[in-house]
Amino acid sequence: MSLLRIGFSACFFHADPQRNLFKGKTLLYMEESIAHWLFTEKALGFLIPTLHSNSLISIKDIVADLDGLVLQGGADVSPQNYNEAPLKPEWSGDYVRDQYEIALVKECVKQHKPILGICRGAQLLNVAFGGSLYQDINTQLPQAKVHRHWETYDQNFHEVEFQKGSLLEQIFKKSRARVNSIHHQAIKTLGQGLKVEALSKEDNIIEAIRLKAERFVYAFQWHPEFHDPKDQTLLDCGPILKQFLQQAQNRRDKK
Repeated sequence: MSLLRIGFSACFFHADPQRNLFKGKTLLYMEESIAHWLFTEKALGFLIPTLHSNSLISIKDIVADLDGLVLQGGADVSPQNYNEAPLKPEWSGDYVRDQYEIALVKECVKQHKPILGICRGAQLLNVAFGGSLYQDINTQLPQAKVHRHWETYDQNFHEVEFQKGSLLEQIFKKSRARVNSIHHQAIKTLGQGLKVEALSKEDNIIEAIRLKAERFVYAFQWHPEFHDPKDQTLLDCGPILKQFLQQAQNRRDKK
């Protein structure tokens, strides 16, 4: 049986005439750890390119050839996509990438392909279904804990509480876990058809969501690919990856 084909939405380096390498060209890339995390299971990962107006294929064609989609972390989601102006220029986000990923999400849902969103991926999924974001947690929720610390980065941890009956509670047979936290933006208004699956224990920031109408359209704020497998205090997210891939396999088997 052939291996599952999982698409990764790309991170963007937009055209920069001042850049020495690939001067003035747009670069699409994948963070290495997320690919390595996928490869802990028997599945192939593919970076999904953007489409040009002259392309002879469509988003529908790309999604049809994949078994599932992973939404990577990265740049902020643009406030334009939830009808707000940036509170600061540095929080303007990446509108172009947002539109590319929203199109992928909607086509995957249309074709009933599973989706797993990580960090930015949770925020993007929420906005794709009409939700909004806190542009900066520290500014808009000053009572909240520090969810991103530049110096410690992926060594900044906190506890999350799984909602009763959530997929996380079902998988791990417990109500809370310790995860990393590397985000300065967060879900404010929940998107249509989405359900909260986990909250930050100390300040009730939304940490995981799912789309109720689909078998597996799921996203969380932490980066499982950055968790040290030797650190037993951190949540081992391997079972979540297995669940995602099992849904991808089930979808393939039905075709």
